[in-house]
Amino acid sequence: MTRIVPGPDIVKRSSQAPLIFFAAGIIGLGVLALVFGDFVEVGQTVPAWIPGRTILAYASGVVMVLGGIGLLSARTSGLSVRILLPFLIIGFLVQAPTLVVPPFAEVSWESIGEIALLVSGMWVLFATRSGLGQGSRFAFAIGERGLRIARITFGLWLIPIGISHFAYLQNTVSLVPAWLPFRKGWAYLGGAGHIAAGLGVLFSVVPRLAAAMEAGMLAVFTVLVWLPRIAATPMGGRGLWTEFVVSWTITAAAWVMADGFAASAPSPDHPV
Repeated sequence: MTRIVPGPDIVKRSSQAPLIFFAAGIIGLGVLALVFGDFVEVGQTVPAWIPGRTILAYASGVVMVLGGIGLLSARTSGLSVRILLPFLIIGFLVQAPTLVVPPFAEVSWESIGEIALLVSGMWVLFATRSGLGQGSRFAFAIGERGLRIARITFGLWLIPIGISHFAYLQNTVSLVPAWLPFRKGWAYLGGAGHIAAGLGVLFSVVPRLAAAMEAGMLAVFTVLVWLPRIAATPMGGRGLWTEFVVSWTITAAAWVMADGFAASAPSPDHPV
């Protein structure tokens, strides 16, 4: 039987809140690039000898700020996702060499995993909002096929993020608020939660719930870990603000992912 997909008006209404939060995060990343004159997240992997490196960093900030603003308007959201998805994929590819130099360093897998989550969230928007038709050369990246690619990316890269909690247990424990009991237990739970959510989405085991719980877990982490630090030391510098904005944005990306399952689900009155 035919899968019934909600019309564009339903998708827009259901996606408004996660879209706004995701756009705000992208704008925030762009602002950081403009304020500090350096690439966000991939700064350490862009060699200093590249000609015009600072100019490129500022340009990346402009792309993210304007692209994020564009996501907020129905008139410009299609153009924005068509620009931002390749932009984020380039960021992913720039970071990719760190997976082998040095080899098997878990911190590199965690860092590139965060970028992959941003890519997957943007891919959901690209699949549903790019405005491209099935006759486009990028037809493989839209509709249900595009959503499938986004979900595989999301599920796969959550796993190394979860593993990093165990590989760097003491660092993870240090981030758990001191007032919480059993801090090591929370660290283990967080790592297991990321892995479970990734596997749930990857193998379609209650995938919408898995993505929603991942978004909720990341939101709690953002609020309990990074927000108090920002409030305590608002002039804490680039590193602190980067951690906060990245945490915000990957939380929103997970929310977009969960919402993507809702938008593509069949109507109760028209089962698959």
